[in-house]
Amino acid sequence: MARVCEVCGKKAAMGNSVSHRGKAKYLGGVGTKITGISRRQFRPNLQKVRVTTSNGTHKTMRVCAQCIRSGAITKVVRRAPFKVSSTDALDEK
Repeated sequence: MARVCEVCGKKAAMGNSVSHRGKAKYLGGVGTKITGISRRQFRPNLQKVRVTTSNGTHKTMRVCAQCIRSGAITKVVRRAPFKVSSTDALDEK
């Protein structure tokens, strides 16, 4: 299943590529005309991401950027984040 998000199932959608010619009326021209319409594909923004699954294993998945940003997946933590202990923060004051 290439070019499909493994989380939400988003895949390529068909649309039109519309080409124009001429100068817009508000810029002093006689208006723009449509000179051609051809079919095109809108492809999802897929990224290869290492994901932590529900049972704790790690897996590489092809996920769309919208699923990554929305938090639909949890990325693998490669290194534990830096932690400040509460006693150190009080000593500085």
